[in-house]
Amino acid sequence: MYPFVDIFGRTIGTYGIMVGIGIIVTGIVFLLILRKKEVYLEDVAMTGLFFAAGAVIGSHIVYGLTNTTKIIDLFRHMSEYSFIEFMKLLFGSYLGGMVFYGGLIGGLIALLIANKVSQKYFRGDVMFDGVAIVIPLFHTFGRIGCFLGGCCFGVECKFGITIHNNTLYPAINDVNRLPIQLIEAGCNFILFWVLLFLYKKNKFQKRLLIVYLFAYPVIRFIDEFFRGDDIRGFLFGLSTSQIISILLFTFATVFTIIDLKKRKDTPVKTEQA
Repeated sequence: MYPFVDIFGRTIGTYGIMVGIGIIVTGIVFLLILRKKEVYLEDVAMTGLFFAAGAVIGSHIVYGLTNTTKIIDLFRHMSEYSFIEFMKLLFGSYLGGMVFYGGLIGGLIALLIANKVSQKYFRGDVMFDGVAIVIPLFHTFGRIGCFLGGCCFGVECKFGITIHNNTLYPAINDVNRLPIQLIEAGCNFILFWVLLFLYKKNKFQKRLLIVYLFAYPVIRFIDEFFRGDDIRGFLFGLSTSQIISILLFTFATVFTIIDLKKRKDTPVKTEQA
């Protein structure tokens, strides 16, 4: 809707603004959630850096997977391009975009590595619950940014929203489209409050991330049917994000089954008089 705004004579992307706001709000909420567990600003900053590094790498890799055919074709005809043209197409176009699921998986892998290597800043036993809570909160701001920027738009719809003069995504101009970005933002915001409620009630301690991996893939799998863009790649009639949703939900299910079995097989310690 409004991909750019002018601030003090500078043109700034609204998506970037919402991401920036999301980072600040998420960091504050994360710190407040874990303030009673001796988590400090430095810990929050380092956790954010670890997650961000993994997220950037992961999001670009998964975006590249959606362009696998184009990348293979590019390498087959690489002799037809100059070095600069080849690099621009590879890293500017085919690997240049970002996919949320790739960022999520990459960020979580980075935190797992950080937890194994050093627990000075990231103590997984304490902080993974907090991370699970703030992920949907940050995603809420990101999806609002998508709506303002015009990306990730919905299907044509009689009761949708009509956008005019979006120079970044001409396909959405003058067409009534379902504001699926705002719908997903709302679902993420609700999920944030549900996870926060469970945390406050001491429910699913050290397992809130698994709860998230049960809930969000269902949300994403459903709303993908209402997406109007077709740049994400499709497998077996499903979008790439729907395939990943199935895999993550399956992972959460298998993890839960194994976890419950371990708890059942673990003998309960009793105090001796």
